[in-house]
Amino acid sequence: MSLQTEFEFTLPRGYLDSTGIVHQGGCMRLATALDEIECLNDPRVQESEAYLPLILLSRVITRLGNVPAVSPQVIAGLFASDLAYLEDLYLRLNCAEQILLGAICPQCSAHFQLRVAPLGEAA
Repeated sequence: MSLQTEFEFTLPRGYLDSTGIVHQGGCMRLATALDEIECLNDPRVQESEAYLPLILLSRVITRLGNVPAVSPQVIAGLFASDLAYLEDLYLRLNCAEQILLGAICPQCSAHFQLRVAPLGEAA
């Protein structure tokens, strides 16, 4: 039995590079313990925890379109909706427990909790 460690994704909007090219497709690998530990020791994260997703995602995203290297600066240049998408994907890939999300019914506007299973598991 083999373990899937890399997962393809498509960003909702896409990363707009300095030449005007939009990059939407990419690949994220599972995080290791070292990924998370080294991110916590990064001076930018120690100064401001808001940098944690930028540093962590730049380590686990192995490909983003034709961008030569996915750096923290590339992640910082994403649209907010794409960053939120990648943070959610990271949690779904690396969290062993189900995630509880707030949701709103598009038909009746009722608020409810939605359980989301980690990727590769049944809800």
